[in-house]
Amino acid sequence: MSGTRVATVGVLTGWGAGTAALPADAGAAASGRAVIPMPRPALDGERFRRATRECLAGIAAVETMLRDGGIGRDVLRGPGTALVYVTAAAYGASNRAFVEAPGAGTLHFPYTAPSAVPAEVAIEFGLAGPYAILIGGAAAAVDALWQATLLLERGRCERALVLAVETFAECADLYARGRWLAGRPLVEAAACALLTPGALRTRYGAAASAARLESLARRRAGETFACAPLLALALAEDDWARGPVALTGEWRGRRAALTWAAS
Repeated sequence: MSGTRVATVGVLTGWGAGTAALPADAGAAASGRAVIPMPRPALDGERFRRATRECLAGIAAVETMLRDGGIGRDVLRGPGTALVYVTAAAYGASNRAFVEAPGAGTLHFPYTAPSAVPAEVAIEFGLAGPYAILIGGAAAAVDALWQATLLLERGRCERALVLAVETFAECADLYARGRWLAGRPLVEAAACALLTPGALRTRYGAAASAARLESLARRRAGETFACAPLLALALAEDDWARGPVALTGEWRGRRAALTWAAS
């Protein structure tokens, strides 16, 4: 079995595109705002007219990843690319809209499913490889990265995308009622990591405390649920040269850990 590597990570947040847009202290930069929203991505094409904001954010995150990594779209097309999608909250907006809209019908019902985002991404980029959907926050995102490494190590794919999308604005009042359940500010985000075969081995398990990158991502970005570990990877550029890269993510009392290290 071969090892893996993180080839590139594309990041969009309510603060802007890329890690350079992240403030030094998200709490201070929020200036009391509970939610930092992302604008609706402006994508061309008739088929995007009815697509939800979270679906467009997922596509935009993959496009950002390709652009930042200098990778062409054709690289992803076909059965060689796996897609592992994770979210805790991105389907909340579409479900609320469907329930509350007086004219909601069967045309909009498919967008209430968590699978709507990875489906739109797969259609847009021609992905036809293995796929999985995980529901949960940062711990589930670490699980998703681990699953991607397993697919690569077992030869099930040539490359793997790990995609996370989180939106909050449409349900901001609900988060306000349950404000003790999540940190502030809630920052909308979409992030995509490309994993490929490489020389690094991974170790997965539980963690008793947050790794440095988890704390850094929270301080710089705010609360981004499942996007947090991918943001941490995007912030880890210097760590790869120094040695093992330790990633952790916590959700509802469970903290998962994944470490990349030379074999």
